[in-house]
Amino acid sequence: MRAWMSIIGLACAFSVQAAPKVAVTDLAYQERVEEYIHMVSAQSNSQASMYSASSSSSYNEYESSQSYIEQTELRKFSGDIKGEILKSGMFQLVQGKPYTAKATEDVYDVIARIKKGNFAGADYVLFGTLSDIDFQRDITSLDNTNSYSAILGLTLVADFSLINTKTFEITSAFTAMGEGQDTKLVNSQDVRVSLNRPRVVREVSKELGLDVAKQMKEQLVGVMPEQERAPLRNNLPPDEPPRILR
Repeated sequence: MRAWMSIIGLACAFSVQAAPKVAVTDLAYQERVEEYIHMVSAQSNSQASMYSASSSSSYNEYESSQSYIEQTELRKFSGDIKGEILKSGMFQLVQGKPYTAKATEDVYDVIARIKKGNFAGADYVLFGTLSDIDFQRDITSLDNTNSYSAILGLTLVADFSLINTKTFEITSAFTAMGEGQDTKLVNSQDVRVSLNRPRVVREVSKELGLDVAKQMKEQLVGVMPEQERAPLRNNLPPDEPPRILR
């Protein structure tokens, strides 16, 4: 009897255990920045005497170009990721320290950022890096009409790793994607079209958050999307035996 009570007590303690805490980073990325400098300077010197006046000028031109790699975080797409993780109930969220231009460490060196205390209080860090982002804008004619279809699309792909802040073990890793599109019909290809860019970004953010939460649940809990679907219910009334109307 005591053994059964101990097992029940352990089960209850495990069931009420608080969910682990996770910090979600913004998407890390880097880009090459090109700088071109073209400077022109002119100086004039004049001399005067009682008999004549003379002047001379000097002209200098300077050109320089340089390129460098700039690292930062994309802060537009993490809100829906956090929201979907909260809906799943798998984790509690804590706020990490964002990467800034004054940071001395590599934005991709998440281990150094963890050791530095940028994610204090977190048991795990969901570290995301931007793989590809592509805005597409196109105008196509519709067959057998004088109308055109204006399309603004955005596709974003990011890689994610869920890292244990104590052991630095990667407990989950996957690639997630979000897509969005805004379409409008116009009568002429020359008409100025104002497409809704904020709505496209919102759709991409929402899809990305759903994909991240789904893949984390698949890898950590083992629940596949087919298993999550609720069975279809038949709410029709039961069949009645046929009756002859007279």
